Amino acid sequence: MALSASEVKKLKQAPLVEGVLPVVLERWSARFYADRDVPLAEIEKIFEAVRWTASARNEQPWRFVVASRNSETYKKIVQAMMGFTRPWASTAPVLVVCLAKTRFSHDGSPNPFHQYDLGAAGTTLMLQATWQGLCTRTLGSIHSDELRKSLAIPEDYSIGSVITLGYQGDPAALPSGEMAAMETSSRARKSVNELVSWGESLKFA
Repeated sequence: MALSASEVKKLKQAPLVEGVLPVVLERWSARFYADRDVPLAEIEKIFEAVRWTASARNEQPWRFVVASRNSETYKKIVQAMMGFTRPWASTAPVLVVCLAKTRFSHDGSPNPFHQYDLGAAGTTLMLQATWQGLCTRTLGSIHSDELRKSLAIPEDYSIGSVITLGYQGDPAALPSGEMAAMETSSRARKSVNELVSWGESLKFA
């Protein structure tokens, strides 16, 4: 029997760990979204959180193209998606193109941390969205050159990813059984000691 949206959400939650922020454990990457628009005020709150993300020299190199469903910009983003991605990603009411300026503003020198900082901003975005009851998913299956051209993205900005944003949808409505199986599968992560394991790094119980 197919799982409901609420059952999937429960399945995707990471086990509770005392002292760990609940929003970190609650965040998961959804593949299907409800036919429900995200209010502009909710989107603004997400980016208010994003702008406080840490960055090298406080450069804040991240920039975002935020497109709502049925807009011309949204259609251009969907058009640049690769085939497997498009059927589910195009159900999201909001698409966010994540960009980073590749040079420091103060002297024009290369910023080697621009993608690192963009990733940090993207994480803030996803955690804040989760706290607001929304779902997100990061996708890299895009034709970057096509996206750059269609959105007139300057050459001194690198394209990181596209983040889908919206309210969780019913997994039974996914366009294929394969996608539904992925959406309803449990999550797994490496152990802490696998992540903290270089040289004489600390070991945990």
